[in-house]
Amino acid sequence: MAELTNPHDRFFKDAWARPAATRDFLQYYLPPAVAELLDVSSAELVKDSFVDGELHEHFSDLLCEVGLRGGGGAYVYVLFEHKSYPEPLIALQLLRYMVRVWDYSLQQRARLWPIMPVVVYHGQATWRVPLNLQALLETPAALQAFVPEYRYWLCDLSRYDDTDLKGAVELQVALLTLKHIFSADLRERLPEMAQLWQNLAQQRTGLEYLETIWRYLATATDRVTEADLRQAVEAAFPQVGGGIMATIADKWVEQGMQQGMQQGMQQGMQQGLRQGMRQGLLEGIELGLELKFGAEGLGRLAEIRKIQDTDVLKAIQAGLKAVTTLDELRRIYQPA
Repeated sequence: MAELTNPHDRFFKDAWARPAATRDFLQYYLPPAVAELLDVSSAELVKDSFVDGELHEHFSDLLCEVGLRGGGGAYVYVLFEHKSYPEPLIALQLLRYMVRVWDYSLQQRARLWPIMPVVVYHGQATWRVPLNLQALLETPAALQAFVPEYRYWLCDLSRYDDTDLKGAVELQVALLTLKHIFSADLRERLPEMAQLWQNLAQQRTGLEYLETIWRYLATATDRVTEADLRQAVEAAFPQVGGGIMATIADKWVEQGMQQGMQQGMQQGMQQGLRQGMRQGLLEGIELGLELKFGAEGLGRLAEIRKIQDTDVLKAIQAGLKAVTTLDELRRIYQPA
């Protein structure tokens, strides 16, 4: 199932927005000599993104301002590749974004701060892409001094054993989830992930973050079903797991409806308001059917798509949050 917004982008930014996750990533996943230079307690994320708009489906980025122990400051620029295979020209893409970061540095600081470029990769294909810029060029020796050169640091999650993932539990959960989101055995790994969920739930904001993780698992892959996720949650939280998932599923249905409506309104500006609204309602209903009833629910989508009356579609949208069976839902649009 595809979410209306990029689920990889959303999860990556939600995970790194947590101060403990950001600090521990800088501490444990950069070259040791670099990490020793940084005062990670001073790390702050910059809200700006430097990725080209058309490439947001492939990349997310984060810029972190951090003080240096010897004085001054630096940037750690993290580029996260959503794809399951490496981008061959990523060193060139990264250089473009680094120049934009330096422009930002001049605007904000009136000086150029050093940048530590990092690529986070979680794909299944082996990373064979060069780690430096000049490897992309055929440069005669006499010209090399005049051609830009730099290296980036690769954080390839496939090279870490699960037990080697370090840092705050928020970061461990995020990295473990990103590492296995494309894995064929993701379903079998859910119980292992659930052990970390239990630790996370003990924190004050843990349940909110768990919802972010579960949403990512539900929307970013087709390797687990809503039933698989529900089973894992109920196993991790035997006393309250079913209630948690029921509450979250209803919330996702409502949010999906709202996103579908918004998309429909935007389409309506070009295609006609009524048709755009109908399309938006259908998008939300599709999301609700899958989240609440899984593949069986999606089986009803064909007959619902034949409905032209937006008032009936609105009734289905509202009913999805209340019904418990597909027969109850059908009675809304096919009354006896």
